[in-house]
Amino acid sequence: MSEPSPIAGLHAATAELDPPLAAVDLAALRANAADLVRRARGVPIRVASKSVRCRAVLEEVLGGDLTASGGFAGIMGYSLAEAIWLAGLGARDILLGYPTVDRGALAKLATDPVLLESITLMIDDIDQLDLIRAAIGEKVSPRVCIDVDASLRIGPLHLGVRRSPIRTPEQAARVAGVARRRGFDVVGVMTYEAQIAGLPDSNPAVRLVKKASALEIGRRRKQVVDAVRSEVGVLEIVNSGGTGSIEVSISDPDVTEVTAGSGLYLPTLFDGYRNLAPRPAMYFAMPVLRHPADGIATVYSGGYIASGPAGASRVPKPVWPKGLSLIGTEGAGEVQTPLTGAGHLAIGDRVWFRHAKAGELLERFNEVQLVADGTRTQVPSYRGEGQNFG
Repeated sequence: MSEPSPIAGLHAATAELDPPLAAVDLAALRANAADLVRRARGVPIRVASKSVRCRAVLEEVLGGDLTASGGFAGIMGYSLAEAIWLAGLGARDILLGYPTVDRGALAKLATDPVLLESITLMIDDIDQLDLIRAAIGEKVSPRVCIDVDASLRIGPLHLGVRRSPIRTPEQAARVAGVARRRGFDVVGVMTYEAQIAGLPDSNPAVRLVKKASALEIGRRRKQVVDAVRSEVGVLEIVNSGGTGSIEVSISDPDVTEVTAGSGLYLPTLFDGYRNLAPRPAMYFAMPVLRHPADGIATVYSGGYIASGPAGASRVPKPVWPKGLSLIGTEGAGEVQTPLTGAGHLAIGDRVWFRHAKAGELLERFNEVQLVADGTRTQVPSYRGEGQNFG
């Protein structure tokens, strides 16, 4: 069987291992990181940990101390418990991308000056302030950032994700003012335009919507930022964007940083973006178990369905050997996955897949094989370190 690059290198470097296994092409990951930095044009990039879920990869991108390296600065975490764990390992600039109601983690945050200095909580509701204050007590002033809805609304249509209830400058200023008066340190504003960052450039209509959305959020973000500054003064953080919308985010002079994570691994959901190089870095391999019929091979497991709306875009894609396809009546299964176009595969052969989303794959693997120049290094995923943040 012929082996196309780059999978040939992963295949050879992991030949002695029994699949299932996950592997990262480090050359591709490094090139993707450099491409993100190029696209950001000097604006710092905060790494989205949910899209990585491997400490060794975070260290690869941020440097061994998990702080900053080569255009990347800071982590966007998805759990306060995760942020506390990463801070204990040396990270010193962690912005939560989502609110938290983890009272135990909040109580721990309140007792440690290093954690209070290193971690910024995300808020979008005054009720969250009440819960946080009840958990941490009255003596500390936690850092908070205000999440502002960046979706596009055209009449009754809501184009984007359902995140923050805060949309207008007045709403943002009100929450900022209440937070300040209650002893919180308001340090930032975040806008995540998912309808730009998370949609491939699949057709002219999508591109038109993305352009309209970029114009709308650009105008509204300035108004929101000015309103919050009028309440709390200078803001350290104005965070925006994702892997698919870096160019849009950096065009706003108010934006101090962008966020990216999926662009390091480049899963299949990012195959349709015109501004991204087609350079996947993460794959997983499954062994052939049996031949239920001519031209069909069944591999072990493989049913790693990505989050989001159920559909074909969320299933893993067999990419090597070429010509393999999932069977429509079965798809990717819990403990086995049949593939058509597989008459040339023998029992024990491997099939390599790509996942639809980035870091989610590593919730299935304790180890990741990092491969560079024919050399393999095995490192733990979050799960391999005994960490599961939901």
